[in-house]
Amino acid sequence: MSEGKKIKICVLTATRAEFGLLKPIIAEMKKQENLDVRIVVTGMHLSPEFGLTYTEIEDAGFEIDRKIDMLLSGDSTAAVAKTMGVAMISFADYFAELKPDYLFAIADRYETLAVCTTAMCERIPIIHYMGGETSEGAIDESIRHSITKMSALHFCCTDLYRKRIIQMGEHPNKVYNVGSTGVENIKQLPLLSENEIRQSLGLSVNEKYAVMTFHPVTLENDSAEKQVTELLDACISKRDTIFIVTKSNADAMGRIVNKKLAEYAEANKNIRVFDSLGNIRYLSAMKYAEYVLGNSSSGLLEAPSFKIPTVNIGDRQKGRVRAESIIDCEPQKEKIVKAIEMAENPEYRKKIENVRNPYEGIETSKTIVKKMIEAIEVNSIDLKKSFYMPD
Repeated sequence: MSEGKKIKICVLTATRAEFGLLKPIIAEMKKQENLDVRIVVTGMHLSPEFGLTYTEIEDAGFEIDRKIDMLLSGDSTAAVAKTMGVAMISFADYFAELKPDYLFAIADRYETLAVCTTAMCERIPIIHYMGGETSEGAIDESIRHSITKMSALHFCCTDLYRKRIIQMGEHPNKVYNVGSTGVENIKQLPLLSENEIRQSLGLSVNEKYAVMTFHPVTLENDSAEKQVTELLDACISKRDTIFIVTKSNADAMGRIVNKKLAEYAEANKNIRVFDSLGNIRYLSAMKYAEYVLGNSSSGLLEAPSFKIPTVNIGDRQKGRVRAESIIDCEPQKEKIVKAIEMAENPEYRKKIENVRNPYEGIETSKTIVKKMIEAIEVNSIDLKKSFYMPD
């Protein structure tokens, strides 16, 4: 880095889950005197329907450089594609104005693909976190790998994911396994006590509860309503358990899922739906839950660190690295109930008391920023890439 010159890095976030994972990285970036960190917010963060979660970023003490609204209200695949078009137009203007040196992007959202495509056209090098993963039931799979091929520097969460990125032709010297900031958050954030989280969620001291999130399986045609109905029917059969449910993302068919959640919550006292719990409340709720239920990546990435079971439903997370505490089942009521019974079984729970979380790293956010700055200093984040092939 040239002395006195600040490197302008744009950090993109489109969902509450993304910000939770980005938060420690942004905090570490902001400690660096030579970095000018610009947070740009889009997607679900700006939607009242999904809880206006950009306020969680401000409440965490971070200044937002720009709010770029691009989310259409439709629930179809066409609406998703049109949203991506709006994103490209809007971010082309933003990048032309800001002229960032780098874009830092995370994971696999369709909004992120649109923004990264725009950055590529603007010749802005992309630094990507959470590449190499697979989620065979969702369009996220193709999106994530597409972003990888646009990116010049890569940070991932397991050795297997690092090997996949290299397999796609990325040079090993540009790919780092750093672990998950989700696990880092569990270790570092001031999580609520059990009494505090129960009060916050309106739960009495003796009520059993589970944490649940369900997203559409976006590579399946019209399966969302049937699958979430099977899941909710399984939940209401477990009258001794309260289900703390967070809404689906703004994916195709996501609003169908959220509508069904609202209907069941109105008719059943053991279903309680929240727009967003925020990072600290969500992790705190998970810490004291009986188990995690649904098809969110958090059930695979974070839940094992709490030594609790995850009942993972359907194909959305198919292909991801798993801890031994993950119980996979098909999206059918009877099979979900059977998987829940396994998660509740004392012998099974004892078996996973010492389960290892494969996503755990060492000082993940510090390592990301350290390696990123090292690459910037030697000018090795290059738009021109050769396709790496091992001997």
